[in-house]
Amino acid sequence: MRYMVMSGTSDATKVIEFLSQDENNYILATTVTDYGGKIAESAGATEVITKALKEEDFINVIKEKNIEILIDATHPFAAVATETAIESSEKAGIKYIRYERASTILPESELIHYVDSFPEGANKAKELLGDEKRLMHLAGVLNLHTITETLNPEQVVPRVLPNNFSISKTLETGVPASNIIAMQGTYSKEFNMSIMKEYDISAIITKESGESGGAENKINAALELGIPVIIITRPKVNKLDEHIMVRSIDELSKIL
Repeated sequence: MRYMVMSGTSDATKVIEFLSQDENNYILATTVTDYGGKIAESAGATEVITKALKEEDFINVIKEKNIEILIDATHPFAAVATETAIESSEKAGIKYIRYERASTILPESELIHYVDSFPEGANKAKELLGDEKRLMHLAGVLNLHTITETLNPEQVVPRVLPNNFSISKTLETGVPASNIIAMQGTYSKEFNMSIMKEYDISAIITKESGESGGAENKINAALELGIPVIIITRPKVNKLDEHIMVRSIDELSKIL
């Protein structure tokens, strides 16, 4: 079987590792970074494309490589990429499968504030914090500017990946270097609590990224400390209702 796997997440790595167990499978992984491409290759991808693909690119690659099934394992917030993948697979006449991590299971709490967008999240943070208290930003460096346009950058403590791109993008928003926490990985509730205490955090903002993204431990750490949590909910992709969605390798195995 000839697969295209949209990669760049830990979920995609699991999918590639599973598919590569059958040496007869051809696995074309697509990512937008060289780093993501190296991970996909290490996981067992036959071939890797490391650039953003437009709809016409997807269709051309599907036809050139004789792809039979497209598995979209991108991040739950990569709505545009998912929409493009669906349109491309439909036009190319191949099967589309969405592999999406399960949603975060959270307790009911008056401290949790759900919002639909980053501007709405920034406004809620302003309402909760005023002009002095600190917000821990756990929602990705690309959306940080939306927060600092509403809050004083000196109030914002972002946790970002420890690479030049992330740190440079953070500094561009006006956040002082002393506020940047550069870390990679998922961490225990206790570790998250320690960081929140150390930086005197009064609220956090995060995406509903699911268990693989470590959201549960971040949120439960804040709740245990009595810190309000602003959660950006997942974007809705309407056309997903017309296609297969799986939440685990076991489910994917049964579909295939």
